[in-house]
Amino acid sequence: MYYNALFNNTMSAAKETITFRLDRTKREALDAIAKELDRDRSYLLNEAIENYIEIYRWQIAEINLAIAEANAEDFASDEEVDMMFGRFNES
Repeated sequence: MYYNALFNNTMSAAKETITFRLDRTKREALDAIAKELDRDRSYLLNEAIENYIEIYRWQIAEINLAIAEANAEDFASDEEVDMMFGRFNES
């Protein structure tokens, strides 16, 4: 419920209509999910786009952080790398 309240608050902004092409099998799958969830297609598309934006904003921020660390020559030491790989080899 908390997620829905948060999501609905972010979705209350003014809406615009857009058009894009979607192959039939994806549209049919989307409609089937909408029916199972008792939601309309527009709701699901808005939710999917919101998730997409959140994921890629996070990914871009992490890439930029890694670039900044690399530019600052902030790399793991050989010992830190050996420790990390040692953990994986213990299993």
